[in-house]
Amino acid sequence: MAITRDDAVSEERKVSQFSQDVYDLVAQIPKGRVMTYGQIAGLCGSPRSAIIVGQVAHWGPLDLPWQRVVNKSGGLAAGYTTGGREAHRRDLEAEGIAVDDQYRVDVDALIWWPPGTEPAQSSLFEGHDK
Repeated sequence: MAITRDDAVSEERKVSQFSQDVYDLVAQIPKGRVMTYGQIAGLCGSPRSAIIVGQVAHWGPLDLPWQRVVNKSGGLAAGYTTGGREAHRRDLEAEGIAVDDQYRVDVDALIWWPPGTEPAQSSLFEGHDK
C-alpha cells in the first residue's frame, strides 16, 4: 500500500505526548487563575522545558485558554498568538484579571495548581511557593 500525500500530512500533524499533556493541563486552568510555562512543563514531566511549553502554546489549538499561561514573573507573552502583549492583556482583563503597566499579573496571588500537585509535594517547582 502506497503512502499518499494526505497520509504524510496527517502523520506530520500528530501531536507529541508532551504537547497533548500541555493541552490537557491548560484546558483545566480555571477562569481568573493562571499557571506558568515552567509549572506546566514540570507537571507534564519535563521541568526544564518552559520554552517548549511556550512554543506549544503559540502553535496550539486556539480554543484553549492560553491567556491563563504567563511567565514565572507573571509577565505576558510578546508572542501571544492573537496579537502580542496587548491582546494577552485584553483577554486576561476580560476574565477579571488585573494586568499592570509592565504587562504583568500578580502570579503569586493567581497561581493555580491542579488538585494534588501543590509544590510542597515536589521539589520540581522552585520559586513557586503558592
